[in-house]
This record gives sequence, structure tokens and C-alpha cells, in this order.
Amino acid sequence: MKTLIIVSHPEIDESASQQYLKEALPDSNEITFHHLESTYPDGKIDIEREQELLQQHDRIIFQFPFYWYSSPPMLKHWQDEVLTENFAYGYGGNKLKDKELGLVLVIGMPEKEYQVGGKEGFSLSTLTTPYQAMAKKTQMRFLKPFLIFQFHYMEETEKMRMLTAYQQYLMIEDFDTLKAKENWFLQQIEAMDEQFLPRGSTFVLEQVKELIEDNRMELDEIQMYLDQAGGSL
Repeated sequence: MKTLIIVSHPEIDESASQQYLKEALPDSNEITFHHLESTYPDGKIDIEREQELLQQHDRIIFQFPFYWYSSPPMLKHWQDEVLTENFAYGYGGNKLKDKELGLVLVIGMPEKEYQVGGKEGFSLSTLTTPYQAMAKKTQMRFLKPFLIFQFHYMEETEKMRMLTAYQQYLMIEDFDTLKAKENWFLQQIEAMDEQFLPRGSTFVLEQVKELIEDNRMELDEIQMYLDQAGGSL
């Protein structure tokens, strides 16, 4: 699976959150980082190039700071220019059909405020409706958004957990399922170069692998029992 991260941020070099996410990107040919303001400083978008990029990837991610319940203006401009009739919708406009659309939103307010009774008064699901509608119109599958609340107040351990989840959001299918996450962790362990690990790390990693695999066997047995019982439990 190939992932295209379309980033919109007018001052990305000054953004601690965007730089943090960028540095966390895996060294992979399957992921393309595409910052719109850097690519098109004059605002003149190469429509053909952008449409080719979209067709070359399977999962499309819009990544941006959540400004006034929407994106920075460059991303909206990109949508207007690139998602043209007969390409993204309309007669023959099925070039994005069955691709995935995800959102990575950096949000300054606490999560609790985005609900009825909170200061913002609306859920993020409601506020991202335009992107859900865009996915529907272009026959894409809309993914559960990846939400980063108050990055500047995160502890280092929180940031590390967030980065792991972010990489999973970019790289694996069914990223929100336990089994997919387990398989991803096992792949990461297998890919580690032991010569760069501290002494004793190999033993610890083997123990982690065994724990994940044992837990998976137990969960599979439980699922088999539930299936046989007709899901009555």
C-alpha cells in the first residue's frame, strides 16, 4: 500500500508538531510527504502532476492544523484545482474510486471541548463532514481521522505513543484493529538490526514477540468460541 501525505501549513518550519511528525516518517518508498506551500509558493498548482500523484497512491492523507474548523487556504485551493470533473467525479470521473482518504488534524483545544456542552459545541465528526462528503462524491473510503490535541502540552511518553499510532495510520491496512497493530509490531521487531541494539535487547524483543503471539492465540480461541456460540456472549 502506498500512502500520499498532503500537508498544508503556511509556516511549517516554525511548527513543532509538523516537524515532529515529519521526522517520525519511516524511511520507506511506500510513503510520499508532499507539502503544498513549499511545492507551490506562488499558488500555481500543477494539476496534471497532482492528479498523477493521487493515482499513484492508495491512501491519501490530508494533514493540517485545524484552522477555524477547516484547513489552511492552500489545501482548499488544491481541492478546487485538482479534484476536477471527469477526473474525481462526473462522467468518467472515477480515478479516485476505492482509494482511502484520511485526515491528520493538529488541534489546539482539548478533546473534551469538541462535544455538545463543550466550548466548541460540535464533535469533530460533525466538523469534518465536508471531507466525508468529498470522499463520498469521489468514491473514496473515508477513514477515521487521526486527531492530535494540544501537542505542546504532551508529555514525551504521550508523544511517543502518538508517533507509533501515527505510523500505523500511515502504513497498515485496518489500522484501527488490534490484530493489524500486533502484526505491525511484529514486523517492526523483525526489521530491527540487532547490531545497533543495546546488549540484552534481543532477549527482550523475543519475549515481546512471544507475548504478542500468545495473546493472539488466546484471542483467536475466544473468537472461535464466540463464532460457534453464534455471538451470544
